[in-house]
Amino acid sequence: MADVEASGKTVDEAIEKALEELGATRDEVEIEVLEEPRSGVLGVGGHEARVRVRWLDDDDDEDDDGDEEEKDADDDAAGQDEDAGDDAGNAAADGDDGEDAEDAEDEAEYAAQMLDALLEMMGVRADVSIRDAETPGDGLGMAVAVLDIEGDDLGLLIGRRGETLASLQYLVNLMVSHQLGEQFFFTIDVEGYRRRREQTLNSIARRTAEQVKRTRRPATLDPMPANERRIIHLALAEDRYVTTESIGDGDERKVSITLKSPQQR
Repeated sequence: MADVEASGKTVDEAIEKALEELGATRDEVEIEVLEEPRSGVLGVGGHEARVRVRWLDDDDDEDDDGDEEEKDADDDAAGQDEDAGDDAGNAAADGDDGEDAEDAEDEAEYAAQMLDALLEMMGVRADVSIRDAETPGDGLGMAVAVLDIEGDDLGLLIGRRGETLASLQYLVNLMVSHQLGEQFFFTIDVEGYRRRREQTLNSIARRTAEQVKRTRRPATLDPMPANERRIIHLALAEDRYVTTESIGDGDERKVSITLKSPQQR
């Protein structure tokens, strides 16, 4: 048996299992930790430690047999290193991008599992899917991914003016960031509510901007959470005649739309 893989609640437990199966002691083998253990939350997202153990003699024999071949291969490779330099650099860069994408996918899967567990605890029957952020309402440029919740009679997850949805999103982001030890942001949507709300906010922004231009008087919108104010700001960012700013404190923070001065246009 060349090598053995084993899992356990800790790395040491996984190693002991592999050694027992291989019939070896620690000084006779090479140990490779494939995966550190991670605890889950609400019974999801965790996994055990995983290791690979192989006999030291296996590698030593292969090294002895292959010394002559390796010398020849090294001579050949020396002549190829200079030509391969650029290709290697490009491949490394591509590899980094691929690893980043894979990490984001793993994080999104973990967040989706946590959200699914929360919904189950709430007695809500729904499906959770993952997609990329596409618009400001999705959290484009900020969110790792969007977690879409789909099902029947999910209005209770949205709440008045999206307050329940905002709380659910905050809770999932907090739990995921705590468990993974790094700050992550995911947008959570229910049956396309955020996309519809974004369309409404864009209409309000354009309509109010036209009113300000017509009357030449500033206008202040109703209080909104930060993500909705951001949509208003972005909707009018390219308008050469009006400017926006957030005013007020706490839950009463709102967007003010005013005419730009001639010098600002």
